[in-house]
Amino acid sequence: MTDPENAEVAEAAPVFAESGGNWRVVAAGPMLCLVVLIGDFVVGTGVHWVALTMCAVLLAGFVALQVAAARRHASVCLTDTELRCGTEALALAEIAAVLPAADPFARDLLPWETARALGELSGVPKRRTGIGLRLRGGGIVRAWARDGDALRTALEQAVPDGAVDEGDGR
Repeated sequence: MTDPENAEVAEAAPVFAESGGNWRVVAAGPMLCLVVLIGDFVVGTGVHWVALTMCAVLLAGFVALQVAAARRHASVCLTDTELRCGTEALALAEIAAVLPAADPFARDLLPWETARALGELSGVPKRRTGIGLRLRGGGIVRAWARDGDALRTALEQAVPDGAVDEGDGR
């Protein structure tokens, strides 16, 4: 006999996920300040405790703010029921087809390459690859991920009926 609560948890397990940002980069600034502190101590010119401590705290604070924003606005999660890009979730049942990948050498853009990107950002975030999706209502949107090929493969397998549009996305 299965527990309904565990069934919901198993259903929500991610098929594909990207966090958007990594917390360990917060330590880079304080580590650099530590290296300068050790250099000050070795050279013997006087250790600048207050200035280096303030720099370490400020650097860690600003980078932590950036990582928190990236984890909220540039993360991707695909489950069995929905695709979330940033802060916007799209039910897989609303996706009619995954559009073909764009040719990087083509002179003209495919229609999906200028479509609205999922999430609340104005476009596809930097260093992310856009993926065209045709919706059941006829609209076209762009999903995106750092590993676009892996997300495209996961979407092609997860979309109901495995619909892959062989056209040019028009």
